[in-house]
Amino acid sequence: MNYQTPALRRALAGDYAVGLMPALAQRRFQRLLLEDKALRAELAQWQTCLASMTETIPESPVAEHVWQRIKARIEQQPVTVPSKGRFWSWLRISVAVCSLALGILIGVIYNQDDNRYSATLLSDSAQPVFKVEASEKRLQVQALALAAVTPQQSLQLWAIAEGSKPVSLGLIAASGNSTLELGQAQRELLGKAVVLAVSLEPKGGSPTGQPTGPVLYKGALADL
Repeated sequence: MNYQTPALRRALAGDYAVGLMPALAQRRFQRLLLEDKALRAELAQWQTCLASMTETIPESPVAEHVWQRIKARIEQQPVTVPSKGRFWSWLRISVAVCSLALGILIGVIYNQDDNRYSATLLSDSAQPVFKVEASEKRLQVQALALAAVTPQQSLQLWAIAEGSKPVSLGLIAASGNSTLELGQAQRELLGKAVVLAVSLEPKGGSPTGQPTGPVLYKGALADL
């Protein structure tokens, strides 16, 4: 099979991301991920897209005067020609809104400049559970879904390079956001082809330096 065909690569990455790939094909695809940087990037795009579907938009209360303006606009109104003064007022508001949107966009881009790698960790049922973004010195881990952890257990994040033992990146929270500071050896490891995995460990983390509990979530780390 020619794995360099763009359409096939997109299809395989999509099947893997949504959990439609058979077990044997999954293992073969995971070996390809370790060797193929572009394929990891293709998978990361799929995983990011799927992860965005699980995010909820927080509720925001709307002021009463805003509702009144909305009602006034949707109710039938006589057609009038805007005066010159109203036109310039509308133009000033439009310019202000565009400037605000541009400022927000620049701020988002600026904040993302430091991020070098990204991964979305999936459960066995292909549900996105954690989103990981890595800069040069730290990891930002966002919980996309609530992980099942008892007070006597911890979730531990590992980086696994081909042919090497898992390396601990630290403990992460089952909900909310976690920030993990990276040592020199960990930073060098992230520059290689690695898969990130989360294992269920005793409270405080693995006592052996290697995963002792089941691996609950995993995903390939891709360059941004």
